[in-house]
Amino acid sequence: MPKINRKKGPAIQPITQLPWTPPVVYTLDNGLRVYETNMGTQEVVRLELVFNAGRPWEKKPLAARTTASLLREGTPKHSAAEIAELLDFYGSTLSTPFNLDTSNVVLFSLNKHLDDILPVVVDMLQQPDFPETELNAFIQRNLQLLQEDLTKPDVVAYRQITELIFGEQHPYGYNSYPETYALIHRDDLIEHFERLYTIDNCILFVSGKIDDQVRATINRHLSQWQRRGEVPLPIVAIEQRLPQRVVIEHPNAVQTAIRIGRRMFSRHHPDYCGVFILNTVLGGYFGSRLMANIREEKGYTYNIYSSLDTMRWDGCLYVGTEVGNDAVVDTRREIYRELESLRAEPIDTEEMDMVRSYLLGTLLTMLDGPFNVSEVVRTMVQEDMPLAFLHELIETIEKITPAELQQLAIQYLNPADMWEVIVGVQPQ
Repeated sequence: MPKINRKKGPAIQPITQLPWTPPVVYTLDNGLRVYETNMGTQEVVRLELVFNAGRPWEKKPLAARTTASLLREGTPKHSAAEIAELLDFYGSTLSTPFNLDTSNVVLFSLNKHLDDILPVVVDMLQQPDFPETELNAFIQRNLQLLQEDLTKPDVVAYRQITELIFGEQHPYGYNSYPETYALIHRDDLIEHFERLYTIDNCILFVSGKIDDQVRATINRHLSQWQRRGEVPLPIVAIEQRLPQRVVIEHPNAVQTAIRIGRRMFSRHHPDYCGVFILNTVLGGYFGSRLMANIREEKGYTYNIYSSLDTMRWDGCLYVGTEVGNDAVVDTRREIYRELESLRAEPIDTEEMDMVRSYLLGTLLTMLDGPFNVSEVVRTMVQEDMPLAFLHELIETIEKITPAELQQLAIQYLNPADMWEVIVGVQPQ
């Protein structure tokens, strides 16, 4: 064997293609649509049931999140403790993550134990109990967390800027308060579940090492789930508002939180791919403009970033950081300077190449393994995007020019369109 020189790093290779395997699509006997990603090497399977049951479909604030959180807290056949014990015995995990748009049920299981676990999942999908005791415990836990969160300038700033951007009645903009929790009742959870947790409002994503036996097991059990229902329409009221600056006093804060941002759009917008790249240049990775200037050069903060948050029906872009109270004015000035810099002139070739390589490398990570691939597929399907969208994003990363990015910056990074929230010590 040739001797390895460990003092010399491996050569950097350009990323020329991404390993993208489209899913296989079919339906179970009960009509449930399935997207299967079969590329695993271990005898493990991941099942994710996705319901359009998030905020845009709820009739009362917090109904969606509370329903999802209490879904696995017992059925007429199994108590919450029995479900937890069964999952533990078979080395499986069952979670009910909640997103703004969807409520999901995620199961990880060894292939050989699916026969033992899936009956409990079906029972939960048919008739959850939503016990009053668990609801009261959920409310008390979240009231304590809310009380703690409201002491943190960064949390208050995020709550405030999303409320300002979307509106306090918008499903993406409203915030929870103690009185919001006081109004949520068990009947609200039952109504939300009965209306939205149906076969017709669900998509199943299966990933891992899948063979005919696994498919037959999934079909045999999940086809016993027979809850039908109409596909509901979302409630998303758009409220146009003029941007403004809001300062919230937090006199005991060690640091001041700054959020500067604006309303954007969903992935369906023709400019989404370009703005995704533009956001990366601004503050979407460690080598970004904001990091290089405000952290590395000026030393005002440990962390600063920009985020492009994209939901099914809307989106927003914002810059976020926490800085020392004496650096608020200077940090604000530098943030707006970086916005103006991207509007004033195109980025150079070296920076453009760096961003392209970073984003393609990030996509490589996102497509590493069946579970990650399935999550990419889920994002596109649940947002009603064509599976070919991934190719469109890759092509944009590879071909977009600095001049095109500059035009997007002129259009979308105008300070006049930005909301601003400062939480902490009043800047002088």
